[in-house]
Formats: sequence, C-alpha cells, structure tokens
Amino acid sequence: MSSVLERLTRAQNDHDAVSFASYFTEGYRSEQPVHPGRAFTGREQVRENWTSVFAGVPDFRSELVASCRDGDVEWGEVHWWGHHVDGAVFEMRGVIIATIRDDRIAKARLFVDAVERSGSDIEAAVEQSYRPPPAEE
Repeated sequence: MSSVLERLTRAQNDHDAVSFASYFTEGYRSEQPVHPGRAFTGREQVRENWTSVFAGVPDFRSELVASCRDGDVEWGEVHWWGHHVDGAVFEMRGVIIATIRDDRIAKARLFVDAVERSGSDIEAAVEQSYRPPPAEE
C-alpha cells in the first residue's frame, strides 16, 4: 500500500482537490511554524486552498522527493512547480511532517516555501539573519 503522502502527490498531479482533501481528517490541523498566521483547521479549508492552487497554477506538478514513516508520523520532502496563469514561474520546496490517524492526515507541520533563484549568497544571508558584530582587527 502506498503512503498517504504518495497518494497526496498523485491527487496533486491529477489536480483533484476533492480527492486530495479526502486524505485529511475532518478536524485536520495545519501549522506552518515559519508562518504562524497561516495555521488553520479543517478538511474543507484544505479543499478550498487546493482548488485555488490548481486554478492559479494550471500546470501544477508535484514530486515527493523523499519520505519515511516512524509510527504514526510521515515525513516528506516535496518539490512543487509550474506556472501561474500570467506565465510567471511557480516553484516551492520543503518538508511536511504529517501525523496519520486512520490512514488520513490529522495534523501537519509544513516547512514549504518559494524557491529563491536570485537570492543572497551565504555571507549576505548570515549577515542579514544573525547580524554578527563586525570582526575585530
């Protein structure tokens, strides 16, 4: 039998928001620790969100890059890509940690974000994120 995340990926690639949402419990809890304001509850919100995804990115594709399961928790690395309706490139990558109950996702922590193709190099990123004091001479 395939994992829940494998079945989710198939539903994504079929652009089937109803099938996709069926893999979540009615009381599903979504958390995005890097974006806490995006937390929500409920299968219906999953369906609404993914209906919008498929409308906004009509050639949406998904790959489950890697996954594993430990007890009732599935971990998956995802890569999502396509083009927005205006032709702009869409690409996201990250990790999803899903708690499984009765072969459905009851809770998930999403660490998925947009890919920056022209972002800062590592020195600039360290400087911006950690603000180390100037080096002493």
